[in-house]
Amino acid sequence: GRDGAPGAAGGSGLQHHRRPWLRAAEGADHLVTLLGPVRADLDAAHRGVVAGGGALSALAELGVVRASWERRIDQARGECGSLAGNLREAVRVQSRSNEAVKSGFDAVGTPAAVSAGTAAAAASGTPGDGGVR
Repeated sequence: GRDGAPGAAGGSGLQHHRRPWLRAAEGADHLVTLLGPVRADLDAAHRGVVAGGGALSALAELGVVRASWERRIDQARGECGSLAGNLREAVRVQSRSNEAVKSGFDAVGTPAAVSAGTAAAAASGTPGDGGVR
């Protein structure tokens, strides 16, 4: 069925829908956008602490923690951007695969089309196998 539930053999239970993949890619892109200003916000907050903190030794530790968070933010943005691209590529690949499978089945024809072709060949007096023996 359309809900993605498994179907009986020969049924339509296995279907590929683009929309969930594309929504996931949009979500990953949105995370990239949301994380964009975080480094600048972290920088502004850090400047305020440094200005008010003077020569406290905790400021050095705060700098290490800040650098760690900046790396994490950059990694998260990179991973989300990569994920969005990979999800869109999965949609493209699956769509091409679906089309190739469909074309393969279309080339074979349906039993009704094959029967119609055989009947037309019989009516014209040519062998149904195209004369190949």
